[in-house]
Amino acid sequence: MTTPQPPLSQDALKTLVGQAALHYVEDGSIVGVGTGSTVNKFIDALAGMKERIRGAVSSSEASTQRLRALGIPVLEAGEVRSLPVYIDGADEIDEHGYMVKGGGAALTREKIVAALADRFVCIADESKLVKALGAFPLPVEVIPMAAAQITRRFEQLGGTAVLRQKDDQPLVTDNGQHILDVTGLVITDPLAFESEVNQWPGVVTVGVFAHQKASVCLLGTSQGVRTLGF
Repeated sequence: MTTPQPPLSQDALKTLVGQAALHYVEDGSIVGVGTGSTVNKFIDALAGMKERIRGAVSSSEASTQRLRALGIPVLEAGEVRSLPVYIDGADEIDEHGYMVKGGGAALTREKIVAALADRFVCIADESKLVKALGAFPLPVEVIPMAAAQITRRFEQLGGTAVLRQKDDQPLVTDNGQHILDVTGLVITDPLAFESEVNQWPGVVTVGVFAHQKASVCLLGTSQGVRTLGF
């Protein structure tokens, strides 16, 4: 009898999907690179083929530092007209490729780089796949003077918004703004929800990625990498 193999750890699943994402990187291209622990695995894997790409456009200061430390050139978003692919993780992804992102507070820059890309490849472990968005606290980057007003607007939708803290102070994003994390929502129409919240005065970016949804999701499962197309 063969001994059953123990299930892979979440860290091992992240490594698997990070390596699998290399399949979507074109030789000679500039790659859009996201933010977070799963993306860090992709960046580490990307270092093995850095001679075959021109560089990367990064969505956060943390990813930029990691890319440069591994010898991968980083370009500014304003230096490129388009990208063949953007590779990033998600806090939640549904069966249509709509996502909630921003747990790492980089949602605005992530959305900017995603909008440059022809294809969004999401890399995640299977715990991130959901039927409906909203169980993970929804990040919303806001201009600080509008935080209380936006909090009240979410209350009208049945949500509870809490200002994200770091070291007992409001977290400040790479853009110099604050983050509200909103619980109590069930987002049944992500496209309409994103469009509505984006228009509230003081909202910089809402962490629903519906207009910049995933084209492909590489999902780390106990059976290996599962590819979902949208």
